Amino acid sequence: MKIAVVAANGRVAKKVIAEALDRGHEVVAFGRHAEDDTQAKEYIKKDILNLTKEDLAGFDAVVDAFGAWTPETLPLHSTTTQHLADILSGTDTRLLIVGGAGSLYVDPEHKVQLFDTPDFPEAFKPLATAMGKALAELRQRQDVKWTYISPAADFQADGERTSKYLLASEMFTLNSKNESIISYADYAIAMVDEIEQGKHIQQRISVVRA
Repeated sequence: MKIAVVAANGRVAKKVIAEALDRGHEVVAFGRHAEDDTQAKEYIKKDILNLTKEDLAGFDAVVDAFGAWTPETLPLHSTTTQHLADILSGTDTRLLIVGGAGSLYVDPEHKVQLFDTPDFPEAFKPLATAMGKALAELRQRQDVKWTYISPAADFQADGERTSKYLLASEMFTLNSKNESIISYADYAIAMVDEIEQGKHIQQRISVVRA
């Protein structure tokens, strides 16, 4: 498959690129930095908001690994997601979002999200809220083949690659050890599995270490 990864120099993005390349896929990385810190054979220096329909034409899937953490940049989660959705509108190219855990639901009625609970860390609430808003806006798009993948709450950059994960729904899910944990490496496996299989079009799913 031909896969584009945008915001490609982030740590999750680099794991996804490596996983896709290991499986023989063709990967083009897009990043706003001059230096290419990825394993992709082709790197294009371009900010997400400057990408055009022509840039992403012909890809089977686009992985959006954008992340922002400062108060003034948090709204870019919505802006960048909608820009990519606009570009891919009406095409067969799938849009896969590296999401957050804070917007997962903790009740069967889907009324209470993880970031609404008393024990959710206050420091992460603005980020979780911004990412949740971007997801809510994405849900309104029927013109894009999107999939939003939330990691477990404990999302470990240097966690081990176990090659085993549980595919969960929109509910905050614990594994058999009562943990909500996954490594970037195992998350990347789940992402590339979804790219290959395409089973969750216009859905949000989540992953946790098995």
